[in-house]
Amino acid sequence: MKKANVWKVGAVALASVMVLGACGGGGGTSSSSDKKDSGSGSNDAAHSVALITDTGGVDDKSFNQSAWEGLQAWGKENGLEKGAGGFNYFQSDDAADYANNINTAVTNGFHTIFGIGYLLKDDISSAAMQNPDVNFGLIDDVIEGQDNVVSATFKDNEASYLAGIAAAYTTKTNAVGFVGGEEGAVIDRFEAGFVKGVEDTAKELGKDIKVDVQYAASFSSPDKGKSIAASMITNGADVIFHAAGGTGVGVFTEAITTNEQKTDAELEESKIWVIGVDRDQEADGKFTSKDGTDSNCTLTSTLKGVGAAVQDISNKAMNDKFPGGEHLEYGLKDGGVDLTPGAVSDEGKAAIETAKKDIIDGKIEVPETPKD
Repeated sequence: MKKANVWKVGAVALASVMVLGACGGGGGTSSSSDKKDSGSGSNDAAHSVALITDTGGVDDKSFNQSAWEGLQAWGKENGLEKGAGGFNYFQSDDAADYANNINTAVTNGFHTIFGIGYLLKDDISSAAMQNPDVNFGLIDDVIEGQDNVVSATFKDNEASYLAGIAAAYTTKTNAVGFVGGEEGAVIDRFEAGFVKGVEDTAKELGKDIKVDVQYAASFSSPDKGKSIAASMITNGADVIFHAAGGTGVGVFTEAITTNEQKTDAELEESKIWVIGVDRDQEADGKFTSKDGTDSNCTLTSTLKGVGAAVQDISNKAMNDKFPGGEHLEYGLKDGGVDLTPGAVSDEGKAAIETAKKDIIDGKIEVPETPKD
């Protein structure tokens, strides 16, 4: 679908907040939105910001957590405290919480409210129509024709293409996996880019690599992620890329459980690797081998500047330049998405850098939708 009014975000500004240190998730549910962390900051109700999570929550080690880290960085940068009149998050345990949490944020006087994830599109749109004096932001989808809503999307297919290159260079079994959360346009981009990256690289390397694609139908079901990963590993996959939010925790769990049963020598030949999503998930891949050696199974991670986008838009709102009605798009060219170096081989890293330049220069066109 054609998207109009697309803003490109400056690389320097976005890159400066692309990778944020993990800040953890402290309570910020709708029942505690007026509580403040201790600190020396002050609040500014006219520029206060809140975010509404999807069901993954702010400790999903992925999408929502990145958004919350970005908002915390913004609050610290502007000397604001967590709580009403400053910044906060509202956790959604299921889809029924979206509208209630948005309304609670409005009632608590937050001036800019973000819906984190395309699943909140309808509720953000409805709240924006009912509250024309409040700024709203939607991450990962587009709301058109509403002057008090800014939309932010990411070219996840570009970073996922690079992840596909990493997987193709790493696999020893010539079998890799992709675990998606819920099917839809956003995860379509991850799947399409990853599969295309694997296919193109396999041709270059003279390999025949099988890609097993499965969906968990949830972004918050680690047990499902673990079960799918176990099935993939049983069928020979030694590299698994997850784009599944909190469900991806289970993918890491299964890979770690499998790897911990192996000696150092066995790991050299048959380690199970995981490719993280949205933020650097290297810490999530730590494990100890059967020989007692510290190791890691995170091959690399796609980076998605969700926190950077939240911070960037919040700064615009703070300066009374909220880009309502616009669509901000973040890709490789402006640093909005990327891939960590991780444990990829030198040959793989060189291929990734070449592909990155070719994507930016338009020599490689990465699909946004999977092949039928």
